[in-house]
Amino acid sequence: MDEMERVFEEARRCFTDRPGGPTQRMLLKDRDNPRRCLALIEFDSYQEAMRNSNDPETSRMAEQLGALCIGERVYTNCDLLDEREFVEPRRTRTRVAPRHV
Repeated sequence: MDEMERVFEEARRCFTDRPGGPTQRMLLKDRDNPRRCLALIEFDSYQEAMRNSNDPETSRMAEQLGALCIGERVYTNCDLLDEREFVEPRRTRTRVAPRHV
């Protein structure tokens, strides 16, 4: 897991401020099988993701991650259908008491 974090951190430095690069990533570990990880990498659009897949830096990152894998790598292209919070964020309220002079 630490090696995967290192690869992703290196990729983050490479892709920062690059147009069309990844916008977010998540690295998940399977609780039932701690040897299994799932990396979710998000892009602004499918087209940007496909352009990015042809980038030599992306190929290098994929090879580095693949070398850390035990089994077969599986790539899945998903479209985000819906994203929302289950719970409204708590709002901080500040009350100001009147000052008596």
